[in-house]
Amino acid sequence: MHQSTILIAGCGDVGSALGQRLLEHGHNVVGLRRNINQLPPGIQGISADLAQLDSLKTSLSGQNNLDILVYSVAASQHDEAGYQAAYVDGFRNLLDALPVKPKHIFFTSSTSVYHQNDSNWVDEDSPCEPVSFSGRIMLEAEQQVLSSSVPATVVRYTGIYGPGRNHLINRVRRGDAAPKAPDQFSNRIHRDDCAGVLEHLVEKVLAGETVEQIYLATDDTPVTMYEVTHWLAEKLGASVTSETQSRRAGSKRCSNKRIRDSGYTFLYPSYVAGYSEIINNQ
Repeated sequence: MHQSTILIAGCGDVGSALGQRLLEHGHNVVGLRRNINQLPPGIQGISADLAQLDSLKTSLSGQNNLDILVYSVAASQHDEAGYQAAYVDGFRNLLDALPVKPKHIFFTSSTSVYHQNDSNWVDEDSPCEPVSFSGRIMLEAEQQVLSSSVPATVVRYTGIYGPGRNHLINRVRRGDAAPKAPDQFSNRIHRDDCAGVLEHLVEKVLAGETVEQIYLATDDTPVTMYEVTHWLAEKLGASVTSETQSRRAGSKRCSNKRIRDSGYTFLYPSYVAGYSEIINNQ
């Protein structure tokens, strides 16, 4: 039986969790990142900088039998230049550097590509007219990926939470929650479901099944920031002493119908399931 090779570029938190799952299914997993010392055992490391095309070509010269490329990088700096370098230029360099093109590409994106702010539902077919630099550059990156010569799928994540991502828990522990009005719907996905969605779609491609070009990856439960922060306060036994509207005060409800219809079952279908486990393990 052919042992599939999957290259995960930007093999950080989500990429490493994905790599471990793929290893368990007998695949050959290669992780590309600057510091490969942090890769889990079993993932073959390639130390490379996506900004350096010539050294990338050298580092990747042996990758002659690549089935899947998963591009799951995170911008090292959160400004326009950082996003351009990570999501647009980095991907172009990587594709140019590969000696043989993969059979399929997965690109992890975000719901920053949506501009909607009226608490209504959005899905993969909703218009995207982002006003933030992050949304504009991410949409440009998506379009670059989908217009390449290689079949590709974009996975748009909502807010990722999970082990080590304790911003909201720490905020509530300090006594700060979100106000009831105006409504601010938020959407989230647990880190393990980020990896699970990608694994599910990779396995479908390897099995010769058809996948869509875009998936919105989010749990079953869009919820207002008021509800989730006040629930957390009760769960943590914290007293709410202030209520602050989030600086990133968008409001939309993201539908996961397409990824669920593809056969994926969420490990953490709601914030209650995910945050309860995190808090219980602290």
